Amino acid sequence: MNSSERRGPLRLLVVDGHPIVHAGVSSTAATTPWLTVVGYAKTGQEAIAAAKAHRPDLVLLDLRLPGPLAAQVIHDLRACAPGTKVIIYCSRGRLDGAVIDGADGLVPKDADPAELLDALHGVARGERLPGSADGLAKQCSPGVRDLKKHGLTRREFEILRRVAMGETNAEIARVTGLASNTVKTYFQRTLEKLDARNRVEAVVHAAEIGLL
Repeated sequence: MNSSERRGPLRLLVVDGHPIVHAGVSSTAATTPWLTVVGYAKTGQEAIAAAKAHRPDLVLLDLRLPGPLAAQVIHDLRACAPGTKVIIYCSRGRLDGAVIDGADGLVPKDADPAELLDALHGVARGERLPGSADGLAKQCSPGVRDLKKHGLTRREFEILRRVAMGETNAEIARVTGLASNTVKTYFQRTLEKLDARNRVEAVVHAAEIGLL
């Protein structure tokens, strides 16, 4: 998509669990004639519904959303709104490990308005920003793609990823809809598969082999 070939401003959907982010992006867009915020969602499920309703050109997607993994949300967005460009929005400290299959790029959450607008406009013009699957193909974490190689299921990987983000079993249970004991069982299996004795060893080992 080329912004110069379309009429009217680019339509942006903001997907983030914090309303203040939506307010800040909306404020920035209000001073930008080529961009307008058409929707806001707090979860991956809400994002899919909003994409169906608003057909955005761009989606700014928080990496740490409750529910499905970002890669699954992107897949579903592509299915319901073909042609939509997706930019992952995450803390600068997580940029190196945040490459997600299907994303068109990354932008740090502490980016200033000009940096954010440059990223959005670049993606709209068809640029592959740092962090996209193409732009960092040689550096990116294999993530879900290599789960079978290391014997992990998608659910085990989801729980491992949340453990790496510092979430407790209770917190993981709440966002995944699983019982705490079930989360514990899944993670015990992950420890065995990664030959790790505890959470720290599991996260370190997973990072070393490129899963995180």
